[in-house]
Amino acid sequence: MFRLLLTVFVIISAALIYGYFQELNPSFVNLRISPTDSLDLNPITLMLLSMAAGALLVTLMVGVRETKHLILNWRTSRLRRREEKVDALHREGMHAFLSKRTAEAIGLFEKTLALDPNHADSLLWLGNLYRSERNYPEAIRLHRKARSIDERNVEVLLALAMDMEGAKRFEEALQVLHDTLKLDPGHLSALMRKRDLYIRLEQWNDALEIQQRLVKANLSEQDQRAEARLLVGMTYEVGRQWLERGHPEKARHSFRAAIKRDKSFLPAYIGLGEILIRGGKTRTAAEILEKVYVKTGNLIILHRLEELYLEIGEPGEIIRVYQEACQRDPQNPALRFYLGKLYYRLEMIDEAFDLLSTLEGPQDQMADFHKIMANLYLRKQQMDRAVEELKKALGFKKRVVVPYRCSACRHESSDWSGRCSRCGQWNTYTALPWVDASATEFPREGHEMESRAMAYRGLTSPFETV
Repeated sequence: MFRLLLTVFVIISAALIYGYFQELNPSFVNLRISPTDSLDLNPITLMLLSMAAGALLVTLMVGVRETKHLILNWRTSRLRRREEKVDALHREGMHAFLSKRTAEAIGLFEKTLALDPNHADSLLWLGNLYRSERNYPEAIRLHRKARSIDERNVEVLLALAMDMEGAKRFEEALQVLHDTLKLDPGHLSALMRKRDLYIRLEQWNDALEIQQRLVKANLSEQDQRAEARLLVGMTYEVGRQWLERGHPEKARHSFRAAIKRDKSFLPAYIGLGEILIRGGKTRTAAEILEKVYVKTGNLIILHRLEELYLEIGEPGEIIRVYQEACQRDPQNPALRFYLGKLYYRLEMIDEAFDLLSTLEGPQDQMADFHKIMANLYLRKQQMDRAVEELKKALGFKKRVVVPYRCSACRHESSDWSGRCSRCGQWNTYTALPWVDASATEFPREGHEMESRAMAYRGLTSPFETV
């Protein structure tokens, strides 16, 4: 009611004011609206029309601005809702992945990318999933797209390098890692992956250069020890490559550097001996290896010495070495077994029989032992005992001929090399006089790196027993 009265009052007041000013201004203004038409307007009417036109213009301008704001707010709200949906789908995909629901995770990430094809995190995660499924082409495509969106994203670059490595496109993987290290020269993961690729490609000089940087990095004490062991192995491999390429002096420098870092690193000692052998100094090599054996007590050195002394026609020397070793360690059945086996190899039947027949322990585990004893009984015309020993030998599932076993992964090999062909670690082969066929395989720890075993002559073909 009050509003109605107020409206009537305003209208009446406006009419009175309009009438008052009209009486004060009785003249008219001629307003031409076209070449032929015109209007006669009272000045007050003209003023009111002008005010009305201005008010209308202001209203239109305000209306356009508000409409624009409404449209922008609508679009912003729509984008926000889409982003929230994209983020929700991405989180669900991550949760499904962490819950080992791989197929569901792939579907969720694909829905995320359908809403936002440039969602870098979903491209990264989906690519990683495809790589885990060994779908390397699709993983590479997704990670390349993620890289085009954010070229400085190191995580994406590392993922792309892993894709390339999985697809065996090693040179491209190296280039991606090179680009990564341009962005972050001290990135340890990138350095380690690049080093591992160089190892896989047997580019030992390049791998060694990176490893020398890694051993100086700020790592835990345990990691520093592991990296130091790798450095020794790579130094040895550089020497081995120099030796293969006919550069014995460079090889000698690398082998000595490996020994300086680890005085128990057997492959480097054998490498130094090999340099002398290839230089025609077999006797000198044997003498040096004998000193190494006295220092290290490693049976593998004895195997190499046995071949060298027999090669130069001095079986008495290797017999002397074995006998002295047995005197230093009379309770070691391995030494007695190898000496008995040497006697057998040299047709010293009585000496072999006297020594091996008193050997306790390995006959319950070793087929090789029983085969030798069977032959010895045959030579002594004790047929019943020979048949008994052959039956024992045939009862073994494993055929044992001077086996070498990796102390890291328990891989067994009839050939010795400086690096295990299964786990890729150096200086881990040990010589075993017998193996337990019933023993269980030990679990392997750490990162496996398949390698090509490189054995030296004289340690590649252990002698047969029968």
